[in-house]
Amino acid sequence: MEKKTIIQLKNVSKSFGSTRVLTDMDLEIRDDEFLTLLGPSGCGKTTTLRIIAGFETPDQGEVLFDGRVINDLPPYKRNVNTVFQRYALFPNLNVYENIAFGLRLKKPSEAEVSEKVKEMLRLVDLQGFEKRDVSTLSGGQQQRVAIARALIMRPRVLLLDEPLGALDLKLRKDMQIELKNIRKKTGISVVYVTHDQEEALSMSDTVVVMHDGIIQQIGAPTDIYNEPANAYVADFIGESNILDGVMEGDLRVRLAGRSFECVDKGFAKDEPVDVVVRPEDVDVTAPENGMLTGLVTEVTFMGVHYEIIVEIGGFKWMIQTTDRVPAGSRIGIYIEPDAIHVMKKSKYSDMFGDYSSYSSEHEQLSENTEEEDK
Repeated sequence: MEKKTIIQLKNVSKSFGSTRVLTDMDLEIRDDEFLTLLGPSGCGKTTTLRIIAGFETPDQGEVLFDGRVINDLPPYKRNVNTVFQRYALFPNLNVYENIAFGLRLKKPSEAEVSEKVKEMLRLVDLQGFEKRDVSTLSGGQQQRVAIARALIMRPRVLLLDEPLGALDLKLRKDMQIELKNIRKKTGISVVYVTHDQEEALSMSDTVVVMHDGIIQQIGAPTDIYNEPANAYVADFIGESNILDGVMEGDLRVRLAGRSFECVDKGFAKDEPVDVVVRPEDVDVTAPENGMLTGLVTEVTFMGVHYEIIVEIGGFKWMIQTTDRVPAGSRIGIYIEPDAIHVMKKSKYSDMFGDYSSYSSEHEQLSENTEEEDK
C-alpha cells in the first residue's frame, strides 16, 4: 500500500540576494519514511530543511502539510521539530529539564511531564541521566538529549540537519544505528540532511541527491547507486569509472574501442551516452582472457580490498579487487552486462571521468602529511 504524503513542496524556489539556492523544487515526504537530502555544501539541502521547518519562506512555490498550504505558518505552529548540528541544549538546565523544556510551555501537569520525559529517556537509552549536567555528556549523549527534546513534542516529522557531523567516526556509526532504531520505534517520518554518501545510503528509505539547488535524482539507495541518473550522481555516490560511449542498439553499447553487451535499451541508434562501471563490478583476469587489457599503474591497500589504477587506451580505470596485483603488471578486465550502466548525456558529462589525478592526489596527501610531521 502506498504511503500517505505528509509534506509536499511544489515548484519551490529561493534566493538570497542575487544567489539562487533552490530552483523549482518538487518533493514529497511520506508517512513513516526516512528521507535524506544529500549533496555538497551549498547545494540547497539545509535551505530546503529550513523551508519545511518554517525558518525560511520560499520566494515562489508552495509548502503543503496534509494538503494545506503552510507557507506563512510560523515554525511553532507546524507539526515538525528540528535538531541541528549544534544541538543548542540549555547549559543551565540538566538532562531532565532540557528534555521537558518544550513540553512545559504547554503547561501540562507535572505528572504528565515526568511520565513523558521518562518515556523519552527510555527511547534514547539515557535512563539514570536525568540529573546530569549536559556539559558533562559525550557528543553522542548530547545528541540523544536533543532528539528526545524534539520527540517529546510528538512531531509528525523530525528534521535533522547534519546531526552527526561533529562526532568521531565510531560514534557516528553507533548513532546511525540509534537513529534508525528510534525511527522504527516511533514510526514518525524523518528528513535528514547530510553530505556523507555512505550515511545516506545506509540509513535512508529515500535519497534526494541535490546539486546547485536542483534535485538530480530521487530514489531508493540501491537505485541511486546502481542506476545513477547522470554523471554527477554517478560521481558523487561512490567511486565510478565514467566513460564516453555510443549506443549501437538495444542492449549493446560501444566503449573503450569495443562493443559490449549491456542491459539498457530505449536509446537512439548511435546516440552518444555516458557509461558508468563501478570499480567493484570489474573482474581482474589474465590478459588473454580479458575483454580489455591494460597496465597497472597504482596499487593501494584499503584493508578489505586493493584499489588499483589500470591504464587502458589512455583512460585510467579504478578497480577494487581482493587479489594482490603488482604495479607494472599487465592484466585483463571482464565486465558483466549488468555491471554496465548507460546514462543520457547531461551538462555534467565532461566534468567527471577517469582516475588520471589519482596518483598525484596521493602524492599531494603524502607531502602534506610529511609537512605536518616536521
